[in-house]
Amino acid sequence: MDTKIGSLDTCKPSCNDLACPANGLVSTIQSSVSPSSIVNPSESTLGRHLARRLVQVGVTDVFSVPGDFNLTLLDHLIAEPGLNLIGCCNELNAGYAADGYARSRGVGACVVTFTVGGLSVLNAIAGAYSENLPLICIVGGPNSNDYGTNRILHHTIGLPDFSQELRCFQTVTCFQAVVNNLEDAHELIDTAISTSLKESKPVYISIGCNLPAIPHPTFSREPVPFALSPKLGLEAAVEATAEFLNKAVKPVLVGGPKLRVAQASDAFVELADACGYALAVMPSAKGLVPEHHPHFIGTYWGAVSTAFCAEIVESADAYLFAGPIFNDYSSVGYSLLLKKEKAIILQPDRVVIANGPAFGCVLMKDFLRALSKRLKRNTTAYDNYHRIYVPEGIPLKCEPKEALRVNVLFQHIQKMLSGETAVIAETGDSWFNCQKLKLPKGCGYEFQMQYGSIGWSVGATLGYAQAVPEKRVIACIGDGSFQVCGVIIRCLKTIIFLINNGGYTIEVEIHDGPYNVIKNWNYTGLVDAIHNGEGKCWTKKVRCEEELIEAIEEATGPKKDCLCFIEIIVHRDDTSKELLEWGSRVSAANSRPPNPQ
Repeated sequence: MDTKIGSLDTCKPSCNDLACPANGLVSTIQSSVSPSSIVNPSESTLGRHLARRLVQVGVTDVFSVPGDFNLTLLDHLIAEPGLNLIGCCNELNAGYAADGYARSRGVGACVVTFTVGGLSVLNAIAGAYSENLPLICIVGGPNSNDYGTNRILHHTIGLPDFSQELRCFQTVTCFQAVVNNLEDAHELIDTAISTSLKESKPVYISIGCNLPAIPHPTFSREPVPFALSPKLGLEAAVEATAEFLNKAVKPVLVGGPKLRVAQASDAFVELADACGYALAVMPSAKGLVPEHHPHFIGTYWGAVSTAFCAEIVESADAYLFAGPIFNDYSSVGYSLLLKKEKAIILQPDRVVIANGPAFGCVLMKDFLRALSKRLKRNTTAYDNYHRIYVPEGIPLKCEPKEALRVNVLFQHIQKMLSGETAVIAETGDSWFNCQKLKLPKGCGYEFQMQYGSIGWSVGATLGYAQAVPEKRVIACIGDGSFQVCGVIIRCLKTIIFLINNGGYTIEVEIHDGPYNVIKNWNYTGLVDAIHNGEGKCWTKKVRCEEELIEAIEEATGPKKDCLCFIEIIVHRDDTSKELLEWGSRVSAANSRPPNPQ
């Protein structure tokens, strides 16, 4: 039997190379500090040091929920000139906002209170971990004098053990720092932040509530710049890969979501330019590779790929996947028709060629750039795609005042896209409808596929919009998801399309039941009530194409500087054909009977 990738009979992964850093990076901190970098004594406190460290790594906005354990820390964060504190209505949304911010800025941060806030933000941190996002989660912790006293504190589960929150965070962060004295605070904070940047994962920093305002000699100098230096060893990997691909007749390239972690999107495009291969992306990598590239053929997603893409990828005799994640969702219920002996799997720090060999401690970015100089140009796969490609049809024209269809909605959203916009797609049918949008040069795109947390986009839209205020963010959110996390009034000039179909449509297509029907809300009325006349907010309820056209004209014209909330009323069963296919395959994978004992 052939060994397949993304199928039920995939082989167990080979052992990792020894002594290899998680992504081939070694964090170093420079040692020289100029005499002019002395900090004003009144500002040489733990709180101001943490604030300066955040600003230095690129965080200018921190998403927070106040609680009595973090209030003094918040005072010192607010006092930092380069830092803007954004209050959120709950910890989960603060975490989601930091997630969205990190997707655009490269790192995000949130601040919550001890345990009752920490456990609330935990789901968002887990999502950031699954998506490989550097996110600094800061918790205002207990008074340093209370550790080891056997006292019971409020905001906890009533035990004198303060480690419950820490234990929960250990599985969804790559480093945990509990700062309950000033002597090692500087080192713990620096190690946490540098580890987050190095590993591209969240970290946890707990700061004793009585410590932020206290000066200490280690905080009297400006923070020393972070520097990340690569550890290289790639010549053998490049040589073996070039030999493999240069023998192929119709090789293809497929970009995966870990291109972001490796900061290798530009290098991947350079490789595509040099070799001429057909270029596709996995669904969770949409937006990481320019879709205006001359050899771009669409999204490879097995049976629900964009038109003609799967046929080209799966018929290739060699495919290089750069930074893939093969899970049950991305493999459409483990049904991909890929063979391991044809594949080169490139991860941020590792290359595996077919069934072997494997090369560790190889940086993806350097590997791709070196490989681009060694490959022979081969356009066969793209030429085949060009020959068989037939342009997609357009939705049937609506009759006057006919109930609006989802495919018509996305036809109009497509026309709104430009280099000055970005798309946020919520978990659900928006995954599939937004995947079919053709992104113009410079248009951003984000969705959370690995973790798939319903409601993620609500907070993430706030964070993303805050990180790139020059872009008009267009968020496509289902009614079920909005009910989970639906308070997002401070989203600058964002356009939110709330798709109201009366339930959890993605769950319906996997396994239907009465639990997938939700109580209908007056969404525009809710947003108006929360807005309460403060700031710029405009709402509209849409039931037909004529109303949609009017709403878009208003949102992109007179209301272009407002948060525009457009509720789209559609039929419960109005779904994309891709969701119907995907749902049935995922359902089949979920319902496999136990293996015989």
